Amino acid sequence: MTLTTPPPASALPAAPGAPVAYPAPGLPAARPARRPRVLPDRPQLIGAALTIVAALLIGLVLELGPLGGLKHLRDHQTGYADLRESLATGTTPIGQLDGDGKPVVPGTPVALLEIPQLGLTEVVREGTAGGVLELGPGHRRDSPMPGQAGTAVLLGRQAGYGGPFGGLGNLRAGETFTVTTGQGASTFRVLEVRRAGDPLPAAIKPGAGRLVLVTGAGPRFGPNGTLTVDADLISEVRPNNRRPMSPGALPRSEAAMGTDDGAWMPLVLWGELLLLAAVALAVGWARWGRRPTWIVGLPVLAAVSLSVADEIARLLPNLI
Repeated sequence: MTLTTPPPASALPAAPGAPVAYPAPGLPAARPARRPRVLPDRPQLIGAALTIVAALLIGLVLELGPLGGLKHLRDHQTGYADLRESLATGTTPIGQLDGDGKPVVPGTPVALLEIPQLGLTEVVREGTAGGVLELGPGHRRDSPMPGQAGTAVLLGRQAGYGGPFGGLGNLRAGETFTVTTGQGASTFRVLEVRRAGDPLPAAIKPGAGRLVLVTGAGPRFGPNGTLTVDADLISEVRPNNRRPMSPGALPRSEAAMGTDDGAWMPLVLWGELLLLAAVALAVGWARWGRRPTWIVGLPVLAAVSLSVADEIARLLPNLI
């Protein structure tokens, strides 16, 4: 008995009366529909990682550089308006406590520093942490106000956020400048400009006043020390207010070249959001393509990266 293999169905004759299907001439056979990818592949994941790094670097450069300078101009205008109003109403703080007996809120405008030789007019705010010095020069809270008896200390950035104190090294002994507080205008005469290792000036006499201006020394955006300008008060000495905070009681974040540890928690939260934004870009690229994904995601990524860069800047030395 011989077994035979049945012919394929395509070889069987069509049933009587059934229409015969013929392939269209010149057209390829239809292929099954391809399912779109849902998850990104390795190149897209690598692209997401590089996007995070690039966004952070660009955001930090912009935050400390041109964008930070624009923010400083805005903060100077708003601070100047607030200071004028408080001077007019007699509510400008003249010590560590405000009119209600509470500690002055860091960032509050307390004085106007004018150095004509440098073309410098800056609103001085209370406090010297990195976040405050983003707004402009700051008054060290454990020192008297400029114009009062004792040594007042002002800190300012060398290059970042407009670099308001970047030109202090151009001052010369004998030049004068003024600081206006809630007690009036006070005039100071420059004694010397010194750097780390230079001899200290002679101590001030009891009841006299002195002002010390401090900024970073060395390469721009990479100071390796401090630059200090000592200036003696040559106008009337103003009365001191009560000072509950003793010298040396400041947290480390408010010292010269200090870093703001309070930025760690916001940095972690913003960093997680930046990671999610980058992953969303990679997934969107896999689903919808590169162009529509970047059109929608780039503004979001830019906003988040600038927020992350702002927190990173607070972790850098406050005199940069």
